[in-house]
Amino acid sequence: MGSRDELIQCSIPFLREVKDMTPGAEMERWLNQKYGEGSQLYQDLARLIKRGVEEGWAANQEVDGPNYRRSRILEPMPETFQFSITAVYMNSTDPRRFKDEDDHDVFRGQYHGHPYGELNLVVPLDKGAELRGLQGWQGPGWTAPDPGSRHYPEVRGGAVIALFYLPAGRISYDFTAPS
Repeated sequence: MGSRDELIQCSIPFLREVKDMTPGAEMERWLNQKYGEGSQLYQDLARLIKRGVEEGWAANQEVDGPNYRRSRILEPMPETFQFSITAVYMNSTDPRRFKDEDDHDVFRGQYHGHPYGELNLVVPLDKGAELRGLQGWQGPGWTAPDPGSRHYPEVRGGAVIALFYLPAGRISYDFTAPS
């Protein structure tokens, strides 16, 4: 079995467990307590998605240059309880970064919305790298944006891979970003 198939197989029991839960702050806390950085699930998924980026099957399509890439690994299907699996790579060393309120270099991706929410595994590639979730900055662990939420994905402190599970594969870029 290749690493892509291994990642999918590793995801299925997790998706079975969360399929009837609603993304949001409560679920995010639960995910970080039960499946945080020290858990076997986190370790396995992080290892496999890193391998996917190295092997070129994950986060391999440039969105806006080499420091912002993503790819759909699997479309929604019955075996994944209609979740899709996607990976994104973002690196705050990109020349288009900006300074945040704490004077960190931040790279911002495309504004988008989550009609049904999102479950997002955050895998820093650089020590101290973080992804901004709706509850604040997240290093190794999870974010779980609520259904109907909209945001810019942002990273600081270096490179991050986000492995995300979308209910029904739904994500929308058809929103006007706030000014």
